[in-house]
Amino acid sequence: MLAKVFSSALIGIDAILVDVEVDLAPGLPAFATVGLPDGAVKESKDRVKAALKNSGYDFPARRITANLAPADIKKEGAAYDLPISVGILAATGEIKGARLREYFLLGELSLDGGLKSIRGALSMAVAAKRAGLAGLILPVENASEAAVVEGIDIIGATSLSQVVEFLTGREHIAPCRVDLQALFASGCEYGEDFSEVKGQEHAKRALEVAASGGHNILMIGPPGSGKTMIARRIPSILPRMSFDEAIETTKIFSVSGMLEKERALLAVRPFRSPHHTISDVGLIGGGATPKPGEVSLAHNGVLFLDELPEFKKNVLEVLRQPLEDGKVTISRSLLSLTYPARVMLVAAMNPCPCGYLSDPTHTCTCTPIAIHRYRSRISGPLLDRIDIHIEVPAVRYRDLADRGEAESSAAIALRVENSRKLQLERFKGTKIHCNAQMTPRFIKKYCELDASGNRMLELVTDRLGFSARTYTRILKVARTIADLDGSTSIREQHIAEAIQYRSLDRKTN
Repeated sequence: MLAKVFSSALIGIDAILVDVEVDLAPGLPAFATVGLPDGAVKESKDRVKAALKNSGYDFPARRITANLAPADIKKEGAAYDLPISVGILAATGEIKGARLREYFLLGELSLDGGLKSIRGALSMAVAAKRAGLAGLILPVENASEAAVVEGIDIIGATSLSQVVEFLTGREHIAPCRVDLQALFASGCEYGEDFSEVKGQEHAKRALEVAASGGHNILMIGPPGSGKTMIARRIPSILPRMSFDEAIETTKIFSVSGMLEKERALLAVRPFRSPHHTISDVGLIGGGATPKPGEVSLAHNGVLFLDELPEFKKNVLEVLRQPLEDGKVTISRSLLSLTYPARVMLVAAMNPCPCGYLSDPTHTCTCTPIAIHRYRSRISGPLLDRIDIHIEVPAVRYRDLADRGEAESSAAIALRVENSRKLQLERFKGTKIHCNAQMTPRFIKKYCELDASGNRMLELVTDRLGFSARTYTRILKVARTIADLDGSTSIREQHIAEAIQYRSLDRKTN
C-alpha cells in the first residue's frame, strides 16, 4: 500500500515542498529511506519504529520504502521523523481523511513519541502558504515562530499520538495565534543607550553620519577609549526594522537554530561581534552542511570586527564580496546557496601594535616598520569598502567625571530616521536604499558641489594626494551629512566634515 504526505526542505533560508511517499510491500521486513537523505534522516527509521511502538501503534512487518521527493535535493535533519511515521500509519490504514493532503508535517520524534523542536519553522510556514495548503503541523515549541505567517493554520502538537488524533478528526487542536503588532513592538527595545557614553562627541557624530547613510566605519584608538562600548550602541540609532526585514532576519536565525524560544520574531537589528580567531567559514558561511555565517547573521544589522588587524588575512578577504553585493553565494557540486548579507560593517583597531601611538599619557614603543606592518594586515581592497575612518582618543578625566546626561539614542535616531527618509525618496524605484550604495551614475547625479565646496575638495585632494576611490567616498559621506543638515545641495562645510573622516588616507599620504 502507498501513502503520501507533505513535508518541507530548507534551501538556504527558504523552504520547498517535499513529498514523503511511503510504500509497504510484501517481503522480508526492511526499512529504506531514499531521496538523498543525510545521516540524521537515515537514522529516522530507528526513531520512527520506537516512537510508533511506544505510542501504542503497530509497526508493520513489511518491506517499507520512504521516498523523499524531489530526489535530487539533499534532505537534512530530523524533521522528517513525523511525516514518515504518519505516512506509515496512513499506508496501514490507521489514518484516513482529507487532512493528510492539507498540511505540512514536520517534527523530530523522541523514542516515546514526543515531538522535539526543529530548525527553519518560519521558512517552512512561508512555503506552506505559498503552496496553498491549509496549514502546518509541527512541535508546539515552534508554533509561535511559524504563526508569524498569517493566512494559514499553525497546529502545535506535543506527541505523535496527538497528531494522529488530529488528522483523524478525533481531537481538535486550536491553531496558534500571535499578536504581530504586540510582538513587533515588544521586541524593539534596546538595553544600551548613547547617553551612557562619556565624551567622544566627534566619534558619536561620525557614527550618526555612518548610520544615516549606511556607511561602513573604522574606529582607530588606544585600548580603553570606548570603541567597543560605542559600537554596541549603534543598533539603537539605526532606523527601526520594517516587518519584511524582521521576517528575513528571523529566517536566518531560524535555519541556523539560533532563534530563542521566547522570541518568535526578531524586531531589533542584530549585532554580531565574532572573535578574531574565527575561520573564513564561520564568518562567511558554508561547511559540509552549509549554514549561514556571522556576516549573514548580521543581515540588516551591524557586523562588528574588534581588533581588525588580528583577524587572519584570508578571513578578511572573504568579506569583500558580501560587502559589495549584500549577499553570500556558497557553491557545492549539487547546489548553490545564497544567503543575504546586507550589513553595516563597524571595525575597530589600535593605531599601532602597542596601542598608544599619539596617546599623550602613554609612550608608544613601536618602530615605524612595526606600525606599517601592523596596518598592512588590512588590505587596500577591504579599506576601499570602508567609507569613514575616525580616531577615538582616550577619554579625558573631566568627561568621565561629568555627571550630566549625554544625548540619548532616541534623539540621534530621530535625525537618522529623517535622513533615511530623504534617501528612500531620492532612490525610489531603484535597488539602492542608502547613500553608501550609490554607484558612479548616482554620485554624478546627486553629489553636485557648489563652487566653494568644489574648490576645497580640489585643494585638499591635490595637497594630501587623495586617490579616486577616496574622492568618491568623500562625496558619498558629504551627501549624507547634507541630508542630516536638511540641505538639497552639498556645501563647503559638508565637504570639510567629510574630509575629517578619512584619517588613514591623511596619515598614509
